[in-house]
Amino acid sequence: MEDAIQTLVIQFKTYAGTDGSPNTLSKDEFCNLVTTQLPNYIKGRDARAVEKLMSSQDENNDGELTFSEFWKLIGQLVSEKEAGLS
Repeated sequence: MEDAIQTLVIQFKTYAGTDGSPNTLSKDEFCNLVTTQLPNYIKGRDARAVEKLMSSQDENNDGELTFSEFWKLIGQLVSEKEAGLS
């Protein structure tokens, strides 16, 4: 399980900051991350649905995701996948 957590941290850091802050994911960074790293979890969602997914976890509405917000979003995606909602 530690390897899985480390992978999430590494992927977040790899994609965060490519167009701004190294501590947050912008909308473009997030979309790039999920489409390349989580294609099966967003399968069947269009770009607008992916943006809506991001904004649902953007607690402070700044248009970016902190790692904490990203972590919650990963949990949401996994829960939806397990429930057969996506």
